[in-house]
Amino acid sequence: MAEIQSQFGKLEVWNDFLAPQGDLTWGTGVVELGGGVAMVSVNEGTINDVADEGGGVLQFLTDTGDNDNVCLISGKFEASEGAVMEARFKVADDLGVGIFAGFSETMALDTPVVPAEFATTTMTYNGTGGMVGAQYDTDGTTDGWRAVMGDGGAAVASSANGILSTATAPSADQWQIVRAHLNPDGSGEVYVDGKLIKKFTAGLTATDLFYAVLIVENRTAAAREVEVDYFYARGNRDWNQ
Repeated sequence: MAEIQSQFGKLEVWNDFLAPQGDLTWGTGVVELGGGVAMVSVNEGTINDVADEGGGVLQFLTDTGDNDNVCLISGKFEASEGAVMEARFKVADDLGVGIFAGFSETMALDTPVVPAEFATTTMTYNGTGGMVGAQYDTDGTTDGWRAVMGDGGAAVASSANGILSTATAPSADQWQIVRAHLNPDGSGEVYVDGKLIKKFTAGLTATDLFYAVLIVENRTAAAREVEVDYFYARGNRDWNQ
């Protein structure tokens, strides 16, 4: 690590969604949410203040097509410097969704794709970049969160079909917390509701750059109501640059 040049070596993203947003329709492109967090999506949707819950909650209502989605995103973070992300969220209506929360090297800002998807009994790792996080998919035969790590469109670190968690599986209108760690040696940890699902001892390239993301995608042709309490990410500045 290079000599520290300033007190501003820590990168921190935080949005508790306490600022009133009003109700608005988003289209394509990047929507700035504040606190270092942005939103991208496949097709349009609406952002709505949640009036009946305290503590700052924002609702994202996806468009109505199958595979339409919403993605909260921040970054990029350097794996070599270490990073962590955490989000508290729920799907407030029907759980016909695919979810990924964690770090992803690949994330298109115009048509974001869920980094890892689970259908029947098979995990598919999308894109060419690395990823580590928690994945849930109602297309799977067995319901539950899975810790995943992948790179180059394939599983790494014994994660061929993800590591099924003993933590509570999502249910409609239930808050859950997902936390993912990205370590300087290419290892990572994935937690759901404070429970460690898996510590991956290796697998990612330390020099790669990663987005912190929370993405929720429709699994049927119907809008999905995603409520987010907070989004957090932390990393460190690379003074070698």
